[in-house]
Amino acid sequence: MSTSFKSIRYFIAVAESGSISAAIQELGVSQSVVSAAIAQIEADLGTLLFERKARGMRLTHAGHQFLRHAHQIEVAMRNARDALASRPHTVTGSLNIGVTSLMVGYYLPFLLDRFRRVFPRIEVQITEDRRDYLEHLLVSGELDVALIAVSQLQNYRALDTETILRSGWRVWCPVNHRLADAEVVDADALARESLILLQADELGDATTGLWRHAQTDPRVLIRTSSVEAVRSLVATGSGVSVLPDMLYRPWSLEGDRIEARPLAQPLPHLEVGLAWRKGAVLPEVLSNFLTAVRPTLGSNLNASGGHLR
Repeated sequence: MSTSFKSIRYFIAVAESGSISAAIQELGVSQSVVSAAIAQIEADLGTLLFERKARGMRLTHAGHQFLRHAHQIEVAMRNARDALASRPHTVTGSLNIGVTSLMVGYYLPFLLDRFRRVFPRIEVQITEDRRDYLEHLLVSGELDVALIAVSQLQNYRALDTETILRSGWRVWCPVNHRLADAEVVDADALARESLILLQADELGDATTGLWRHAQTDPRVLIRTSSVEAVRSLVATGSGVSVLPDMLYRPWSLEGDRIEARPLAQPLPHLEVGLAWRKGAVLPEVLSNFLTAVRPTLGSNLNASGGHLR
């Protein structure tokens, strides 16, 4: 049995009242039900949330941390109820979404599918462009939301974000390549290989630190904007590549195998997510979009290859 939303409500009531006996007067349930709910949450989290005292319950450090999250869950559920109470299948309007080229095929279909199931009558307009230009359109109000690498934002002070996926990096190499025999690949070894670079705006200069560590420039064979071209070139032995795990597939289109090995000097994670202009109140269409897709966000927060599910 896992933690339910009702259990979280019971936890908040006890945390704010300081005792189970005071909480049950507000909740209208028995003491045993509340005690069991708190015990279930603690079991799921693997930590104690309360210190049991003779005259009440006092939050532990972990309890204080969880209380913040519990309040966020409560607010999210209330927002969802408000949005869905208006019969979402009848809601009309338009939503302008920005997306970079790398995200179009990987995550946009997933999010659009979720959104259209809940709000089928809202018209969607999509703009594909570079991340920096999409940021400009968000700040100017010409886009409602954008699907981009939020870890690479330039206008982070003007934008709010929500992370969908956090991806580490690995070295791609062909089967039987010498790097495939290594548990980890260091920058010096990588510098001796022909490099196939994916020329995508989201990736930016993320690999610069590798070459700084090796005190050399990469031996670039080709820069390409095609992920499938990278897979084919790597699989057939033309060179190696350093790419986020979210893009990894073990096979090229031709059916050749691709191996992936971790870096000895890990790179900062690439975070993919949604970005929108900061404001005191969310526009209704954006609130509807976030309400529809949020239940599925974060389920694959740490990526090791593959689409969101």
